Amino acid sequence: MGLVNIMRIVLLGAPGSGKGTQSERLVERHGIPQISTGNLLRAAVAKGSELGLKAKEAMDAGRLVADEIVLGMIRERLAEPDTQDGFILDGFPRNLAQAGALDAMLAELGQPLDSVVQLDVDYDELIRRISGRRTCKDCERVFNVLTSPPGQTEKDMCPKTGSPHRLFQRPDDNEATVAERLRVYEEKTRPLIEFYREHGILRAIDAEGELDEVTQRLERALESVSAPAAFSEPAKQKPAAKKAPANRAAATQAVVKRAAARKVPAKKASGKQAPAKVAAKKAPAKKAPAKVAAKKAVKKASAQKVPEKKPVTKKSARQRKSATKTARGARGRGRR
Repeated sequence: MGLVNIMRIVLLGAPGSGKGTQSERLVERHGIPQISTGNLLRAAVAKGSELGLKAKEAMDAGRLVADEIVLGMIRERLAEPDTQDGFILDGFPRNLAQAGALDAMLAELGQPLDSVVQLDVDYDELIRRISGRRTCKDCERVFNVLTSPPGQTEKDMCPKTGSPHRLFQRPDDNEATVAERLRVYEEKTRPLIEFYREHGILRAIDAEGELDEVTQRLERALESVSAPAAFSEPAKQKPAAKKAPANRAAATQAVVKRAAARKVPAKKASGKQAPAKVAAKKAPAKKAPAKVAAKKAVKKASAQKVPEKKPVTKKSARQRKSATKTARGARGRGRR
């Protein structure tokens, strides 16, 4: 399979989705350059160019390099002869503001994007992939000890040293930082999917499975760009759009043990306690009947005591009457 005509490509996907690996394969197969913003920054700083000095100043101060500096570097790179048959953008754009600025610049240069391919990978798989990444200290090529074919890293030689690659694991290629990286991707980069879908140039592929299989899917997606009918097949786009929520759900489950995901159970726990509080407030209401019953019992007891007092009162009256009669009789007898 081969690319049709000039192809200007952006590969989208979460960290670990295989953008770098697939970009390298496209470069080898079709001879179009991969334009990595990270490499551009390092090269500009090393050369001491005007843009490189500005970038270095920002990085030394701990700030993000301004978009206009990155765009300036991309503009300079696109002016080189090897980009005339196409290019692959890697690491840019990362948000809607960058995407809009990139579109404007490419339109000005007469080099608009032909295709944007979204590499869909379940977040559980992303975590596994990222934790298996290893980078060469000399040429900065990235390998994956979990997904690379057996013996590949040992066979390949570093192009800079001519010796075996000296591999190490970058500090951000471990599970402890995956949750935050995925959160940033969801917040900043995922909205680009809809942005490019509205432009009519988005393609989405399943990027899980064997590397060769993923590459074949990518090739087919890129070839479809040249077919006019491809733009009138929304049914092919819908499954990819529906997969996003599932990926987000998988991410939540996969990083639940991480710092960013620990907040979710905490919120749920507090939510479950709410009914208990309501029940606690209602509890006194259940005791109310018992108090009423107690009061009734007291009243009833009081009422029962009244009859006991009445007989005493009536008996005392009879005694007084009898005593009166007796006294009168005694006075009458005394008179006689």
